[in-house]
Amino acid sequence: MTLTQPAHKRILLKLSGEALMGDDQFGINRATIVRIVDEIAEVTRLGVEVAIVIGGGNIFRGVAGGSVGMDRATADYMGMLATVMNALALADAMNKAGLTARVMSAIGIDQVVEPYVRPKALQYLEEGKVVVFAAGTGNPFFTTDTAAALRGAEIGAELVLKATKVDGVYTADPKKDPNATRYDKITFDDAISQNLGIMDATAFALCRDQKLPVKVFSIFKNGALKRVVMGEDEGTLVYA
Repeated sequence: MTLTQPAHKRILLKLSGEALMGDDQFGINRATIVRIVDEIAEVTRLGVEVAIVIGGGNIFRGVAGGSVGMDRATADYMGMLATVMNALALADAMNKAGLTARVMSAIGIDQVVEPYVRPKALQYLEEGKVVVFAAGTGNPFFTTDTAAALRGAEIGAELVLKATKVDGVYTADPKKDPNATRYDKITFDDAISQNLGIMDATAFALCRDQKLPVKVFSIFKNGALKRVVMGEDEGTLVYA
């Protein structure tokens, strides 16, 4: 049976910085960001409320060599600033595509982006705006995966969507093992015991404790985001 209504009303999409690179070595590939925005626009037209947490690897990779031997907290703050740059680029592309996007940062850069305020974020979502959460959790030593789990729980998202280069979670690396098969769904405990490395341990534990399911899918597969939102067989569901 094909659903005519979305299976999820509010989602948190976790995008890695690398997802914005396309085939480039680092930076932002314009054609790639436009395509991702088109996918996001399609689900917002279905009435789905979309929040996004963005990583910074595409920018920070370009300066990572200089961070060797650097204090970990300092390097993490540099990574947070990279996510703000990505969030601005993503919001700009969404606004040009006819969406209304708001960037909210966990660290104060008031001249550039709004500070993260939970009630305001909820208001924006209810108004149909796309909210982009930048600067991770605002704290060093935490990844943007953890930020996605945290913000997803805070805003009452029904699902965290982990956008990757692979179309789900496999029994083994599909590039190395031709017999690897994709899980339709798997529990958090099984994923942890099998060391599948879907998200970092802190993020995973938070999602499990909050009973916040995670869907792993490929952002590079056309129409995949819409199929996930519609509850179709796409990607792998990780659940409590």
